[in-house]
Amino acid sequence: MKKETRTVVYDDALRLEAYRLEGIIQPFPNHFHEYYVIGLMESGERHLCCKEQEYVIKKGNIVLFNPGDTHACVQSDNGTLDYRGFNITKEAMLDFAEEITGTRELPGFSPNVIFDEEVTCYLHPLHERVMNGSDAFGKEEALLLLLSLLIQRYSQPFANGIPECREEIERACDFMEQHFSERICLDQICRHAGLSKSTLLRAFAKSKGVTPYRYLENIRIGEAKKLLEQGVSPLAAAMQTGFSDQSHFTNYFNRFIGLAPGLYRDIFLEKEMSQDE
Repeated sequence: MKKETRTVVYDDALRLEAYRLEGIIQPFPNHFHEYYVIGLMESGERHLCCKEQEYVIKKGNIVLFNPGDTHACVQSDNGTLDYRGFNITKEAMLDFAEEITGTRELPGFSPNVIFDEEVTCYLHPLHERVMNGSDAFGKEEALLLLLSLLIQRYSQPFANGIPECREEIERACDFMEQHFSERICLDQICRHAGLSKSTLLRAFAKSKGVTPYRYLENIRIGEAKKLLEQGVSPLAAAMQTGFSDQSHFTNYFNRFIGLAPGLYRDIFLEKEMSQDE
C-alpha cells in the first residue's frame, strides 16, 4: 500500500494555498468550503457527489468548487487518491477576477467536474512552482492565465477581445531586454508598458506567440549562450543572466537547447583548443 502523504504550502505572493494528497484512501463526508477549490486528479477513481449531482472522477479530471458547494467523495476502485489543488479565498479571487475581466464580481464555475488538457497544462506546472517556492514572476503569470481560461470557459462570459497594443508590447520587450539580468516582476513590466496584467498577458501572447515570462527566459538563455561560448562557467553565466540559481538555469538551458550548460561550453573550449594546436 502506498504511504499516505499530505503536503500544504501557502504562497504569500499569490495569496493561495497549494496542497498535495498522495496515497489517500480516506473518504470525505459531505462538506463545503468558504473558499474556491481548483483541483487535479492524478490517479485513482472516486465517486463524487456535488450539489446533488453524481460524478465518477479519475485521472485527468479537474474539480471546480465554488465557496459553499457541498460535496463528498469516496474511493471507487482498488487504488488510492493522488490529487493536487489550490484553495483561493473569495477576497483573493475577487481581485483576480477584477484584474482579468475588469469587473469586480466573483465567478461561479460550472460544471464542477471538467476534463480540459489546456487547463491542466497551466495548473500542473503552476502547482509545482508553488510547492517548490520558485519563480515569482512565472507563478503570477501562470495563475492569471489559468484563471483567465477557467473564467472564460467555465464561468459567466466576459469581454474576451484581445487588443493589439503593439507599441505597449514593444515597450515591454525593450524593458525585458534591458533588464534581463535583474529580478523582474510582472508589475514592473506592466508599469513600463502601461497595461494591466491581464491585458498584457493576452496581448503579448497574441503578438509574440509566447508569454512575457517565456520571452524573458529566451532572452536570458540567449545571453547565457554567448557567455558560455566565451568560456564563462555555468554558475557565472547563471548569475549574470538573472537566473535565481544554477539548478534553475541548468533546467531551462536543457529544455531550450537540449544540452547541459557545461557540455555546451565544452564544445567551444574544445574548438578553441583544436585551433591553437
